[in-house]
This record gives sequence, structure tokens and C-alpha cells, in this order.
Amino acid sequence: MTASGWIQLAIYVACLLAVTKPMGIYLLAVLDPDRAGRGTFLEPVLGPVERLIYRMIGVDPKKEHDWKQYAVAMLLFSAVSAGATYGLLRLQGHLPMHRSLDAVASGTRTTMTQDLAFNTAMSFTTNTNWQSYGGENTMTYFSQMVALASHNFFSAAVGIAIAAALVRGLARSKSRTVGNFWVDLIRVHLYLLLPICICYAVFLVQQGMIQNFRTYTTANVVDATGGTSTQTIVQGPMASQMAIKMLGTNGGGYTNANAAHPFENPTPLSNFFQMLSIFAIPAGLTYYLGRMVKSQSHGWAVWGAMFFLFFIGVCVLWSSETAGNPRVAELHVDPASTALEGKEVRFGLFNSALFATITTDASCGAVNCMHDSLTPLGGLVPMFNIHLGEVVFGGVGAGLYGMLVFVIIAIFIAGLMIGRTPEYLGKKIEAYDVKAAMLTLLILTVIILGFTAWATLAPWGNSQTNNAGPHGFSEMHYAYTSGAGNNGSAFAGLSANTVPWNTTLAFDMLLGRFFMIIPIMALAGHMAAKTRAPQSEGSFPVGGMTFSVLLVGTVVIVGALTFLPALAMGPILEHFKMWSATTLY
Repeated sequence: MTASGWIQLAIYVACLLAVTKPMGIYLLAVLDPDRAGRGTFLEPVLGPVERLIYRMIGVDPKKEHDWKQYAVAMLLFSAVSAGATYGLLRLQGHLPMHRSLDAVASGTRTTMTQDLAFNTAMSFTTNTNWQSYGGENTMTYFSQMVALASHNFFSAAVGIAIAAALVRGLARSKSRTVGNFWVDLIRVHLYLLLPICICYAVFLVQQGMIQNFRTYTTANVVDATGGTSTQTIVQGPMASQMAIKMLGTNGGGYTNANAAHPFENPTPLSNFFQMLSIFAIPAGLTYYLGRMVKSQSHGWAVWGAMFFLFFIGVCVLWSSETAGNPRVAELHVDPASTALEGKEVRFGLFNSALFATITTDASCGAVNCMHDSLTPLGGLVPMFNIHLGEVVFGGVGAGLYGMLVFVIIAIFIAGLMIGRTPEYLGKKIEAYDVKAAMLTLLILTVIILGFTAWATLAPWGNSQTNNAGPHGFSEMHYAYTSGAGNNGSAFAGLSANTVPWNTTLAFDMLLGRFFMIIPIMALAGHMAAKTRAPQSEGSFPVGGMTFSVLLVGTVVIVGALTFLPALAMGPILEHFKMWSATTLY
């Protein structure tokens, strides 16, 4: 753990802190322009476009939804977009801009099987971006741009909209409504995601990322024996997809190597900005929360809890990778040098550890190193981050509404400890609220552990792992954890492109996304209908370090108690085997 790494971490944290307030203020203008007192600075230009869209789709922007109407609109939009994506993927061999490595190699048009197309459509609809395929091999330019990149915008906007609805529910008093889904969806696209991504894509192109429609390049190369061979180099509209991939915490790679590929991540500066953009909107949403509920200290307390969990995760993963594998010392090799396996040497060990922590704290899943090659405790950190519900800043929108579920539970626990009726922001926490909050956590637990147990016992599951023993178990468990948590990263030793894996992972992702959103929307509606009373001296303070500590404890204890047995069977057992072995196997 070098001084250089600590300096880079300090710079990253400073930049994240600096972007939190401006992003939060801008989110307030986008999501609740009346409360902000004005719209965004883009309103004069994009306001007519916004109003035209409302007229075209028949939406009255002044008419709000109750929580059921909001949830139904969200589900309908997601279902229609998922069906369209499935159709486009199945028909990509008959659609224009048909360029992929498979097409170059075979001289034919690339098609997708039913199970892979279904898995991919569900993956991008749920903001998971799990990929059972190599992007440059399987996807055409048309599929990359129209079917997949569009979903990167859609799913990100849906997550932000749900978070806004829940925050409105907390902020309002005696209200039947939580906003208008279509208004939130359109405004997030017009005023937030599209403008930032256009600027971001231009920056990435300036850094060396490609953005073109050229045919793939064939290069003549000389191999180690002096012989010659050819190499096909990917081309295509990459920068436009990478911008929303990171900003929207989507994570799906244009290439199979994802952010380790020099086209997807050309420079150390692009690597830094990709990591920063993953947390930018989730961090800003905590400030938005504080402004909406008129308690900025509460917003910063939530930010502080998220930051503490992030910092501990980075330190554990970084130190574990620095220690390396002690068994190689028997071969008179520096153990730390073995930690470079699976890492992009342009970025080094620290940036790999930082990127892996950030991408699994958020529901991003982009990688600049292979998580399957991490040391056992190093691999435990990304897995445990997702176990927590990816609430450590988390995905755009999903991180905030996931953390607010833990806030409800923490307030309830605090009320039990002091013998008072739990109260949050002047509203009583009732049995309905606790049940809705606990249901979201139970859904995640049942999905992950249920599918993992099935795959572990079934021949179709354990036959696809690249390793036996605890690491093979970790490959399967990580896959369903990543799917249900809508992350999309993987222990890539797993060969998941089979009918059973594609199908079960598709349902894993669907249940993990939408079965959690429904009780969260019910919670938003129930909280909005309550009368908000002024906080008294007996109210539990939701700002400051005391609350942050309570929140961190709740998140860790719930996550640890739920998934500790699975972690013990996987990375923890593998860690002890690595340190106790006397022979290098």
C-alpha cells in the first residue's frame, strides 16, 4: 500500500466530495423544479422539446400519480422496452450496420439464440448489463447503439425516477401522489443524462477512445517465433456507449475486456473520470435528499455512512491484493507480484482495487481487472458490496432508495432500543413501513441464495465453473449475487452462455430489480400520505455521526448475518486454505 495509492485515493475522495453538492442542486432542478424555484439552465432550449414530447405521448405533466399508478407506468415502460430489445437482438442478422468479429470470421451475419437474447434483454432492462457473450464478437453496431445503449439511458432514468418518488414520499405531508413517472423519465433524459453524456463522450474521444462506423481493422503481426499472423481489431461507436455506461452505472462493455481494453479506457485520466462518474449521480442524490426533506445534515449523514463503507472496502481489497499469495514464496517469488494476474498493467494494483470496489459499491459492474483473479479476500469485497444491496452510493437512484430502506430499519431498531415509537423526519414508522422495507431485503436474500443452491446441486450449474472447491462455488454465487443486485460483473471463470444459466440469470435479474421496486413504491405512497409533524426533543436525530454509525451498523449486520454462511463456504474458506497450505497446487 504505497504513498502514491493514498494520494490518488485522497484526490478521488476530494473530487467526489466537490461534485456532490453541485450535482445535488442540479438534480433538484431536474426532478423538482418548483421546489428548486427554477428549472435548469437548459430549460430555454429544451423546454419546447419537453412540451412537444408530452403532447406526442398524451401526458399531462401537471397530473401526478399515486404510488400504484407510478409503479404500473414504470413496469409497462420496462416491459415494452424489454420486448423491443429482445426482438432487435433476435433480428440483428437482418438489420443494418451488421459488423462484429463473428461476422468477420465467418463471413455470415451474426445471430443470437433465444436464451441469450432473452438474457441480454432482461439484463439491460434491469440496469444489470450482465453479458454472457463477448461484445465485439456477438453484437453488431446496430445492436450496440440501438438495442443496448438506449437501454443504458432507459434503465438509469427509471432508477433515478424511483428514488425521486421515494424522496417525495418522505418529504410530503398528507399527499396521495409521488410525482408523474413520465415527467420524471423525460426530464432525466433531457436535462441530465443526455447533456452530460454528450460532453463526456467528447472528452473520451479526446482521450483516445474510438467513435466511428468503420469496418473492423485487420493487422499483420509477428509472433514470438518470428512467424506472421493476422489480428482483427475492433472498431465502432464506442465513446457514445461508454459515457452512459459509466454515468448511468450500467457497466456493459462494448468489448469483452470491458474497461481493461485500451479502446474502452485509453488513459489513466479516462480511468479516473470513469470511476468518478460512477459515483457522481448517486452521491449527488444524497444532497438532493437533504434539500427535499429540509435536513441537509441528514443528507450528509447518509453520504458519510456510504463513504465509510466505501473506504473500508477499498482498504481491505487493496491490502489483500498487496499481500498476494503467500504460497509462491516457496518458489522464491515475491508474493505481491502474483497479484498482477488478471490486472491491466497500465493502471496497476491500486487502481484495480479502487475500480473493483467502486463498480460493486454501485450497480455498475464495469471492470478494469478480472475479479476472478483477485485473492480470496479481495474477491470477497466486491461480492459483499453487492450483498449489502449496493447501497454504498450505489446505482443511479437504486443506491439511494436501497439505503433509505436501511434507514427505515435503523430508525425502527433505534426506537425499540429506547422504548419509543420510531419516528423518521416527523413521521411515525409503522408496521406497514417496516414490512415493506424488510420485504425488499428478504427478496434479495431468497433470490440469491435460492438460485445459488439450485446451481450448486444441479449438474448444469457446477459443470460450468472453471475451478473446483470454494472458488468454483464463489463463481456461481457471485453470478447470482451480481444478477439479483443488478451489478453485472462476474467471476469470469464461469461459462454462463448455456440455456439453464441464461434463463435462470434472466429471472434472477428481473426479480432482483422489480420485486424490490414494488414494495419501495408502496413505502413511498404510505409515507407520503402521513402527516409530517415538527420534530421534538424526543425525536431521534437523523443527522450527524451518531446516526451514520447506526446506519453503517444496520447495513453491515443485516448483510453479514444474511450471507455469512455463503461467504464462509466460498472466499473465506479459500483464504484459509491459501494461507494454511504447505504445497503450491
